[in-house]
Amino acid sequence: MAAIIKLIILLIVLQINKAKGEINGRSMDDYRKNMSHEISYTNNSKEYPSLLPQNSIQTHPRFKCFSCEPPCHNASQHAHMCQNAIQCFKSRVRNAFGEEEVSRGCINSPDQTPLICSANNIKSLNPRKRHTASPVNVACCAGDYCNGGEFPELLNTEITRLNDDRSNLLKLLFAILGPIVAISILAYIAIYFIRRKHRKRLPSSRTKQDPDTYLMNDERVTIGDSTLREYLQHSVTSGSGSGLPVFIQRTLNKQVSLIECIGRGKYGEVWRGQWHGENVAVKIFTSRDENSWRRETEIYCTVALRHENILGFIGSDIASRNSCTQLWLLTHYHPNGSLMDYLSRNTLTHEKMISICLSIANGLEHIHSEITHSSEISGIEGSSAKPAMAHRDLKSKNILVKSNGTCVIADFGLAVTHSNVTGKLDLGNNPKVGTKRYMAPEVLDESIDMQRFDSLRPTDIYALGLILWEVCRRTISSGKFEEYKVPYYDVVPADPSFEDMRKVVCTDNYRPSIPNRWSSDPLLEDMSKLMKECWRRNPVARVSVLRVRKTIQKLAAAEKLKNEKMKSYEDEICV
Repeated sequence: MAAIIKLIILLIVLQINKAKGEINGRSMDDYRKNMSHEISYTNNSKEYPSLLPQNSIQTHPRFKCFSCEPPCHNASQHAHMCQNAIQCFKSRVRNAFGEEEVSRGCINSPDQTPLICSANNIKSLNPRKRHTASPVNVACCAGDYCNGGEFPELLNTEITRLNDDRSNLLKLLFAILGPIVAISILAYIAIYFIRRKHRKRLPSSRTKQDPDTYLMNDERVTIGDSTLREYLQHSVTSGSGSGLPVFIQRTLNKQVSLIECIGRGKYGEVWRGQWHGENVAVKIFTSRDENSWRRETEIYCTVALRHENILGFIGSDIASRNSCTQLWLLTHYHPNGSLMDYLSRNTLTHEKMISICLSIANGLEHIHSEITHSSEISGIEGSSAKPAMAHRDLKSKNILVKSNGTCVIADFGLAVTHSNVTGKLDLGNNPKVGTKRYMAPEVLDESIDMQRFDSLRPTDIYALGLILWEVCRRTISSGKFEEYKVPYYDVVPADPSFEDMRKVVCTDNYRPSIPNRWSSDPLLEDMSKLMKECWRRNPVARVSVLRVRKTIQKLAAAEKLKNEKMKSYEDEICV
């Protein structure tokens, strides 16, 4: 590409020099012709010795001359004369208005001779005036009354024809514009092939002709016996899992277009992005929160974590934007946002409340459970495919609402894992703690044993009880509902300190208040009993997530039966 540009620049220089040569050549010819005309004119006339060098005149004889100022007539009609002249002159001049004026006179001083008698030579020697007639013609002579007779005519230099000028201008224009057009065409061709080559390197998106295929370098990508699309549908659409293969995750930040920022927090930002024509959520961590990003990536990549009530994981990558390192985490996008935002905007029916609570319990049960594979899959009998986990930062802001009204649990930056097979407890290396408002009493009074996994799961149950309280407050009963509030809104400030929460929860043993209207609604009354079992002071006395799920399922079945009876009763009345 550089060689082509150099060649084109060389052609431009050569064309310009050629055009200059032609113009300069024509100027020199005109100059020679004018000079020969002037010299022959003066040599053939004895009365014009003015072109001779002044130093050749050794003596200065004095003459009598005719003298007149414009307008002048023939010498015989003039009585004006001048004496004691070194030379006589007569001239014809074209003024600024295009009018010709004539005059006669005397040259009395040798210093005036070069200025007056050489005016013709000065004009004719100027090559830039070759397209116009000479505006001055002065005839000098030595002799008494030698400047009589007719006035000299203005000498016309050879005017170059207009067609020749146009030809030169066209050549110069071609010399300049021609290479520019050629460069533009070559640059367009080069950019086209470069973009085409670059496009082949990237994994192409689904095409309209074959929407079920992903391409990578024009080849069908397979993982085992499945295509990449089938792998995504299995490991991402149905829930979370190990995400994309590593070789694809390394290019995620180049394939995703950030559209709008949908949330900010202490860890960073959450953006809605476009990836292969689909909306995705991009959680961007700052470099100081690398431990949270790394831990969350490790948890999401755990085999068999995928579940319909766990946020779908796509992949993670490191990007550099504006000279700043960003840590990306790509997940499924849910336009309803977090449960906190959803409850702030919407009220719930009994059916919607049960759907939300049951889906949260299902997701948390999957997190707390340990799943083992047979030797056919892992190669080791009884080996752990998914270790038991504790979330440790469960709250309504870390739960997202799907379009069908169910929920998914997100944000595993503080999660811990435990395997009963190996007995290993992995706390990670993230020094941060959870949200103070949702901390269990044993965490606030620091009596929890962090080395025992059985003491970590009850902290999630306590937080689950507070979330159930938030959901039930927005449930309509007899046309009534409460305004959305966060737990302990009435006893602690908006950003409570560790000491504030410890005093309220541990010292005062205070729990969120139950509205009186719940006692008149059997479903809300049973839900209030369940949440009280979740936030007991003693972690051992709290119910398990399995018991929570089964209780909600029973309440859902009872509510369904009640609605069916009510419907059949209404049908009987109508009949």
